[in-house]
Amino acid sequence: MRPHAMARGLGAALAAFAVTALVMTAPAPAQTTLSEAAKAMTTGTWEFSNADRDKRCTLTFRADPAAVGMRLEFDKGCVALFPFITEIVGWTLADNDFLRLVDAQGKSVLEFSEVESHMYEAPRPGEGILFIQASTAVGPPPKQADEMVGEWGIVRGSGKPICMLTLANKPAGDDLALAVKPGCNPFVARFAPTAWQMDRGELLLKNARGQTWRFSEGEGSAWTRVPEGAVPVLLVRP
Repeated sequence: MRPHAMARGLGAALAAFAVTALVMTAPAPAQTTLSEAAKAMTTGTWEFSNADRDKRCTLTFRADPAAVGMRLEFDKGCVALFPFITEIVGWTLADNDFLRLVDAQGKSVLEFSEVESHMYEAPRPGEGILFIQASTAVGPPPKQADEMVGEWGIVRGSGKPICMLTLANKPAGDDLALAVKPGCNPFVARFAPTAWQMDRGELLLKNARGQTWRFSEGEGSAWTRVPEGAVPVLLVRP
C-alpha cells in the first residue's frame, strides 16, 4: 500500500474512533418531550424537606435542558441543610416513573415516588424520608421544642385548668424535663408526667411508667389530646 493511501486509511480510522468515543462519553440526552406530570412540576416552587420539616428549603424545576435531564434550582440555604445536593445536576420525570434527581453521570441521587397529589417522598440513608411538596400545598411548619417551653395548663372539658406544669428546655434522658406544680387534679396526678418531647409536630407528655399523652395543635394556642375522648383534654397557655 502506498504511503498516502495508508495515511488516508489511518486518518479515517482515527476519525471513526473519535466519533465512537464521543458517543460513549456524551451525557445522557435531556428529556425533550415533557409529560403532563413533568409540566406540572415546572409550575411554581416546591418545598424540599425532611420528615419533621425542621430542615426545609425551596426547589424550582425548570423545563430547559441541563447536562443531564432538565435544570433545577435549589435556594441558597439548601446546601447547608442537605450537603449532598451538590451532586445533583438535573431531574427527569417520565409517565408512570419516579421523579429522579440525577448526578452528572445520569445516576439517581434520589428517586421520589408520588404518595399524594403534589407530594413526593424518597428514602435517603442518614436522612430518613425526604419530601418534595408543592409550596402552595404545605401548611405552616410544625412547632419546634423551643417554641413550646414555658408554663402550660391542662384543661379537661371546659373551664379553668386542673393542673399547671412547666415545660423546660433541659434534657431528661432522651426527652426534655417537665415540672408539675402542686395541687394537680387526681386525673393528672395519677398519670404523673415527668418528661416531654416533640414528635412530628405533636407534643408528648410522658411518665415514669412509659405511658404517653399525645397532643396535636388545634386552633389558637390550644393543643388537644389525641385520640380525643368523650371529654376533651387540652393543653393551653395560661
